[in-house]
Amino acid sequence: MSEKTILKLQLPTDPLWVKNVVESNIEEILTDHAYCEQKAASNAITLIVQNPNYPELVQEMAELVREEMDHFKRVHDIILKRDYTFGKERKDNYVGELYKFLKPGGSRQTQMVDRLLFSAMIEARSCERFKVLSENINDEELASFYHELMISEATHYTMFLRLAKKYAGDIDVDTRWKEFLAYEAQVVQNYGKSETIHG
Repeated sequence: MSEKTILKLQLPTDPLWVKNVVESNIEEILTDHAYCEQKAASNAITLIVQNPNYPELVQEMAELVREEMDHFKRVHDIILKRDYTFGKERKDNYVGELYKFLKPGGSRQTQMVDRLLFSAMIEARSCERFKVLSENINDEELASFYHELMISEATHYTMFLRLAKKYAGDIDVDTRWKEFLAYEAQVVQNYGKSETIHG
């Protein structure tokens, strides 16, 4: 998979992040990853609560909640199997910075489309990080696991973009997505240095 052609991300993750940071902090990265899955499920629930009058969106998000919580459990299973400690929730500064790019106010439709694009952006970067992990980590179990999740995240990314375009009305989704990509490229320059999925 080429991030340039599929994910459109402008700044790739340096594979040395895996060798220099992740491999010496696998317990930490797994804890952070587990919470990322839980937060993804929470985000899908929020979209349901805020947009109950869109049946297809509700159905898609309900399925996403199930899938993300399954991923959460699978990460937690790995933590338990390896006798690691599942620590407290980590703050995700990357997602916090992306959240600042959401347009304040506006119509409910504008807010929904922006939230869908925000969600697509997180899934795209997560997909890219899982790809880098699967290709560079010296751990056969985790390499296979992250390859599987990379494919899943790519599916989520395309789903969020598809829904944004479906419900866009007269909103120019392509232009707004390009704005998200440019903003994310600035944000992510400060990340890829810590033992978290987005850090």
